[in-house]
Amino acid sequence: MKIGIIGAGNIGGNLTRRLTALGHDVSVANSRGPHTLTALAEETGATPVPVEEAARGAEIVVVTIPLKRVPELPSGVLDGAAEGVAVIDTGNYYPQQRDGRIAGIEDEGLTESRWTEGHLGHPVVKAFNGTYAQDILDRHRPAGAPDRMALPVAGDDEAAKAKVRALIDELGFDTVDAGGIDDSWRQQPDTPVYGLREGVDGVTKALAEASPERPAGFRG
Repeated sequence: MKIGIIGAGNIGGNLTRRLTALGHDVSVANSRGPHTLTALAEETGATPVPVEEAARGAEIVVVTIPLKRVPELPSGVLDGAAEGVAVIDTGNYYPQQRDGRIAGIEDEGLTESRWTEGHLGHPVVKAFNGTYAQDILDRHRPAGAPDRMALPVAGDDEAAKAKVRALIDELGFDTVDAGGIDDSWRQQPDTPVYGLREGVDGVTKALAEASPERPAGFRG
């Protein structure tokens, strides 16, 4: 499968490593340019590209950059993607530590991913936002393994969500349907499921226990 990854930090880099190892055709981009991705490309066989080209022909695009950088993405960044492209948003809102105050989230009550959708002009599927990057490399397990971790996945586009859940299964993790994008607050930072290393039952329980009130530490 052709996969584009925008962002080559901890999550983006380790997804590049695992997805290329599984035989996918991965293009990876970051804000500093393809010349800064030479080592990752040599290690993995991924193709370093400018951000504007990351989605070209891709069936899945992963956007894994700081939330405050989303509005800086080039206009039409998803142009040229395959028909029916699924866009994964791994983003989290850290107003005090990194992102500053974002009015759409604070004043309008948008979830992080709904806000991101507005800037991308395309529906997203929220996944990997509470996953430790190292776990992508170390904690994948075969289907049916008793210690297989589960990841919550939220999105409004059922076909896109199914495509993302199938990819996560291939990566070695179970998934739990966390509802639509307006429900994705259940997996935001400081919720019970965030960073949770449990299976389907534990993740399902944690999603149900989440509170819609954003903790003070995660408000601008």
